[in-house]
Amino acid sequence: MRMIGRPGRNGMNSRSGSQAGAGDLLELVRSGRAVTRGALQQATGLSRATVGQRLDRLFRAGWLREGAGGPVDSPLGGRPSITLEFDGDHAVVLVADLDTRHARAAVLSLTGEILAEHSGTLVIGEGPDLVLAELGRWFGELLEKAGQRPAEVCGIGLAVPGPVDSATGRVVQPPMMPGWDGYDITGRLSRALTEHTGAPPVPVLVDNDANLMAYGEQRAGHPDCAAFVLVKVSTGIGAGVVVDGSIYRGIDGGAGDIGHIRVGADALCRCGSYGCLAAVASGGAVARRLAASGVPAASGSDVRDLLAAGHPEAAALAREAGRRVGDVLATVVTLLNPGVLMIAGDLAGTPFLTGVRELLYQRALPRSTAHLDVVTSRLGERAALIGAGALVVEHLYAPERVEERLRALGV
Repeated sequence: MRMIGRPGRNGMNSRSGSQAGAGDLLELVRSGRAVTRGALQQATGLSRATVGQRLDRLFRAGWLREGAGGPVDSPLGGRPSITLEFDGDHAVVLVADLDTRHARAAVLSLTGEILAEHSGTLVIGEGPDLVLAELGRWFGELLEKAGQRPAEVCGIGLAVPGPVDSATGRVVQPPMMPGWDGYDITGRLSRALTEHTGAPPVPVLVDNDANLMAYGEQRAGHPDCAAFVLVKVSTGIGAGVVVDGSIYRGIDGGAGDIGHIRVGADALCRCGSYGCLAAVASGGAVARRLAASGVPAASGSDVRDLLAAGHPEAAALAREAGRRVGDVLATVVTLLNPGVLMIAGDLAGTPFLTGVRELLYQRALPRSTAHLDVVTSRLGERAALIGAGALVVEHLYAPERVEERLRALGV
């Protein structure tokens, strides 16, 4: 009989079936690998009584529910097996995606359904205290709009346009976030929620926006892709990498920061260096070139609007920017050998994508691109929200955390 536990670092199961706890059973149901009591017994090797006891705790917590009857397993017939489902309605997640001058926030179910959403101007340069306090106010209004009680919030996910140390939830020397370096984002956002709603403190997870966009897009549209790369080209340029279903962050959150690869130009970047890719090929860089020629543009979103209107100069500059980015991506693709390369952000239209493909396929080895799909975003402006919600849910319902949470609930 095959035993299923949590994968260990060496690829073997880190827990034998007899040690499988309520969290392991929940993971099997959530992943779809075992959705009946009989399948759970077979997958874990646990007795029927033990499976029943552990499932009972999950039912009492409100995390599992019974679904429709499944097919009859026995060739002799009999009653159909009752399927088990993760109950995505027993709590909600609050999520937000910060850009330099704009933000989007939402209430999500545990399965990623958007229950209420708001977007508006929020200038990240005004500092973390003001921005996070305003997010707390947005969250309060969104909960009312969604008809959800503050006590139903189980966690918050936040996407930010800078490198994040995932162990602390603090941004590390972010070029586009003045005043945020080392700030206690998790503590302040949790307090802001309490101040505006009376909700008890909840876990807050913070990650880079490109990382969360990649996580959301990979899970929603490319779940079988073992190596997935998303490049966000907006005011700046960043990349998110998902390998074997997990975000690859590097040692301290700096992985994917391709906007600061030097490309030999003499333009000054926001980071203080000259010649960064973002200084010559981002939405901000294109906007500056348009403004210098008399076209009103101040940001990547302005460029996006011009591209949507078919502005010829904007299209020509976007294609040129795509070629510069494609030149860098030839190295990225050769190094990572991804199955999907997704272009997202303000410049992710036909002119930019055409430029990327021109240089990428010209410079990369044919072997590196033979099985590569170059695509654009499927989730659009909601990608980071969906990714942030998934990150929170995976954190809270991970097998090693379930037991602790069940004890806290007294079940």
